[in-house]
Amino acid sequence: MGIVASSAGRVPAHTAEAVNERIRRETNRRIAACARQGRAAIDERLRQLDREWDVERCIETAAAGLSLLGLGLGAFKHRRWYLLPTAVSAFLLQHALQGWCPPLPLLRRLGVRTADEINRERYALLSLREGAATKH
Repeated sequence: MGIVASSAGRVPAHTAEAVNERIRRETNRRIAACARQGRAAIDERLRQLDREWDVERCIETAAAGLSLLGLGLGAFKHRRWYLLPTAVSAFLLQHALQGWCPPLPLLRRLGVRTADEINRERYALLSLREGAATKH
């Protein structure tokens, strides 16, 4: 892989296959459960998906928080704390270019999904809901 990874699939490409598979299985399990439970369950799951944070949002939020913390501690405690926002910025740049950064494996193991993975579930549920609507 070059210095800059393609946007599509860059996070799953840097995730252990077992973790990707577990995320896929969980997604499929939720879709199947909603299909069995009907439209109300589908609608509720769609509302949950609207509030679900994707991996990019988690990384960006953590980076901003750690950078602000490092700047504050650097200004009021000791200058060495300025290394924290420097390191965080480097990791954020690495993530933007390559699709990997140090917190990524942990976030993925915790089940944090990409926007594409969330949207795949959303579109499957919307399709189920439309299918249920045409049956009635």
